[in-house]
Amino acid sequence: MNSATIELPAAGQNAPAALPADRVDFRREPRTYRHWQLDVAGTTATLRLDVNEDGGIRAGYKLKLNSYDLGVDIELADAIERLRFEHPGVKVVVITSAKERVFSSGANIYMLGTSSHAWKVNFCKFTNETRNGMEHASRYSGLKFIAAVNGSCAGGGYELALACDEIALVDDRSSAVSLPEVALLGVLPGTGGLTRLIDKRHVRPDRADVFCTTQEGQRAERARAWGLVDHIAKPAEFDALIEKRTKALAASSLRDGSAVGITLFPLPAQVDAKRLSYPHLAVDIDAKRRIATFAIAAPHAAIEDHAEAIFDKGANWYPLALARALDDAILQLRTNYLDIGTWVFTSQGDGQAIAAMDQVLLAQEDFWLVRETRNLWDRVLSRLDVSSRSLFALIEPGSCFTGTLLEIVLACDRSYMLLADDAARAPSVMLTEANRSFYRMINGQSRLATRFVGDAPALFAAYQAIGESLDASAAEGAGLVTFTPDDIDWDDEIRLALEERASLSPDALTGMEASLRFGGAETMATRIFGRLSTWQNWVFVRPNAIGDEGALKIFGTGRRPRFDWTRV
Repeated sequence: MNSATIELPAAGQNAPAALPADRVDFRREPRTYRHWQLDVAGTTATLRLDVNEDGGIRAGYKLKLNSYDLGVDIELADAIERLRFEHPGVKVVVITSAKERVFSSGANIYMLGTSSHAWKVNFCKFTNETRNGMEHASRYSGLKFIAAVNGSCAGGGYELALACDEIALVDDRSSAVSLPEVALLGVLPGTGGLTRLIDKRHVRPDRADVFCTTQEGQRAERARAWGLVDHIAKPAEFDALIEKRTKALAASSLRDGSAVGITLFPLPAQVDAKRLSYPHLAVDIDAKRRIATFAIAAPHAAIEDHAEAIFDKGANWYPLALARALDDAILQLRTNYLDIGTWVFTSQGDGQAIAAMDQVLLAQEDFWLVRETRNLWDRVLSRLDVSSRSLFALIEPGSCFTGTLLEIVLACDRSYMLLADDAARAPSVMLTEANRSFYRMINGQSRLATRFVGDAPALFAAYQAIGESLDASAAEGAGLVTFTPDDIDWDDEIRLALEERASLSPDALTGMEASLRFGGAETMATRIFGRLSTWQNWVFVRPNAIGDEGALKIFGTGRRPRFDWTRV
């Protein structure tokens, strides 16, 4: 099987195929925001939620009471990314509402009630990744968050607050925090709310039970006493409280308040039904076989290796440009190409160039732009891990799966490496320090550690091989690849493997892959995604939620839901 070509199609060739009119584009910039106001003053940024009721990403519902849909959250994700790269001097982000007496009523219920199952699940997954990204920024970038809850805060609105380092609630005798999904809609909080209550905020389970089955939630005094919020203040004192807590959080941040950022220009991309093309990355889509083939290109020249040169390169710096492209491609495929169930990863170029890149990522790790680039790779690889697609890697002649790019191979469900007869054609892989210490899965372990599931000698042997060029036999012996077909068997073995995968139930594959990918100890993030992939996925297809008389379907009609009382 040949790798997808890296070059863009010549003019007049491979004319773009039509895309559906409701295709989602994840690229945003502040001047196009419809729902968020971003203000930066010194080391503090303020994100005010001011949802445009008529600005839904799809037709058929109004975004009342600062409720949100995917479009609102795409803007939030973009704003946080810009704070990482364009405003590295910001230490604290205040998330609040621009509307009177309402912080956010959460995910728009009418949007959920009229959406397909796939849309609901993908929406929840993206919001989860955005909230996890906030916590990742706090932990690894020193970007702290405080939720200034200046009005009623329900469902996904409270889940947004839960992702912050601190929550402050106005004590105006009416504002409350709540997770009403079970009582009101017959579904679960979809963005980690149940897990964060226990794992992050250490709310007692009995109190959490009351809280999650009470539609009206809890107001200031009890919310603070139960640990649902950190601080409360009367309306006249609320601004002063937020200023005080912002200063305290800023003092705990490791960010350099004087750092100057770069510009995240709109990501260059050419997208149609058959191909996604970016700098350094092309994705060819075979709709008939339901396969997307990612072709990653190594840099053509040595990348910049000193802070000043890296800064001057900005968003065009190879590691950053490739990470942004890969992130967008993953999101595009997950949302707009639902029937493309298998993703095949290939690469072409000089593996030594990738090894040199990893050396720069290590040597310059104290430079904020390098640190943020590594952090972005961490998040992109994690997005790949939790994508409900079969992931295969093909290591062929000319591949450059080294270090950071080898992480993609380690993330795949299977990998195939050619055992070439001709030594000049034989591909190789190489571990670098990146595979030991740069990146962590959401289970808190490296992909190598997860791969060897407690086999300490195998893991130690892999670490000992860092820096060595490994051919197919050596890579198989080190446990880094799954199969090593020779030249005679390669085409048939790859073809049969992909055909077999495409013949299996996508539902069963989603459950199997999610179960197999995250071995070892559980973390808050694995529990969030595990429950999203199982319980919420299940609840979203049950008649008690989405049947003709289900709670989610009839919300707002004035009728009471009719439940099947069988406990399953």
